[in-house]
Amino acid sequence: MSGRAKYRPEFEAALRLFARASGMLTDRGYDPPIVVGGAAVELYSRSAVMTGDFDISTARQAVFEEALQALGFVRPSGAGKLTRGWLHPDLQLGFEVVASNLFDGLADRERLLIVNLDDDGTAAFVSIEDMIADRVAQFASGSAPEMLEQARALLALHSHVDRSYLSRRIFEETAGDYDLESFEADFA
Repeated sequence: MSGRAKYRPEFEAALRLFARASGMLTDRGYDPPIVVGGAAVELYSRSAVMTGDFDISTARQAVFEEALQALGFVRPSGAGKLTRGWLHPDLQLGFEVVASNLFDGLADRERLLIVNLDDDGTAAFVSIEDMIADRVAQFASGSAPEMLEQARALLALHSHVDRSYLSRRIFEETAGDYDLESFEADFA
């Protein structure tokens, strides 16, 4: 990530481990796992919005989890511990596979952002448009009002978005309640 925006050290360390785990999958001929959720927001916001975990989309959960174990990740156990994800003893960020199919197959995989992490490999992220659409949908569901600010911030930081694709993805993710124009008119 040399020559790019600065990220908090914990995030960059986790990202480098993710890239190494991704390489273990692609070396075996599998599609790379994809970062979605809060870690994608952190990347796209340049750590202005910070996450506590990496949500991952991969059709190869067992293989990905084997890679995490090979890199020293452990599944927490005991009372009050998150048991669905994986933690590295040196990081305060967890990893969890949340989907086997990227946004139920609606996201365009050709739009993935591939981040080069030099010797650690590469990391695939869901597109900025798909991430904004996800945040709008979470806000529109009524269950996560704080996602409105994330959607606004991402849109402000990334004015170069493909507005046509973003509008379609917002429409799909909100079951037709919003498109980009109505979202901007109501909330931007």
